[in-house]
Amino acid sequence: MNFPFDPQQGLIIVGAELWGPTGSTVLQLALDTGATSSVVNVAPLIAVGYDPALVSERVQVTTGSGVEFTPRVTLDKIVALEQERIGFPVLGHTLPPSAGVDGLLGLDFFRGQKLTIDFCNGQVTLA
Repeated sequence: MNFPFDPQQGLIIVGAELWGPTGSTVLQLALDTGATSSVVNVAPLIAVGYDPALVSERVQVTTGSGVEFTPRVTLDKIVALEQERIGFPVLGHTLPPSAGVDGLLGLDFFRGQKLTIDFCNGQVTLA
């Protein structure tokens, strides 16, 4: 299935829904083929029942501002681009408000599938 985006804008924004121990929430994630792992802002994780501060597994992440250690949270479920992942790990990291998104949909979400980004027609396809 094709998902439209505006090829004239900066980021490709993907709607996603994630489920946690206490409910679900809808997010806006930036499609980021430069990110090895998917990232979700800490606030939505807390809202659905995760506590990143209590997660023992920390992952070293290199950002534009340096090296940080962020918690790896295993989601009950996430759905994006009509693809469902159960037990999907994401990094819990606070993004600046200027980012305008709730996180990043990284390469780990796309592995083993065919991702097509058509800038001429403004369409993303994941099969």
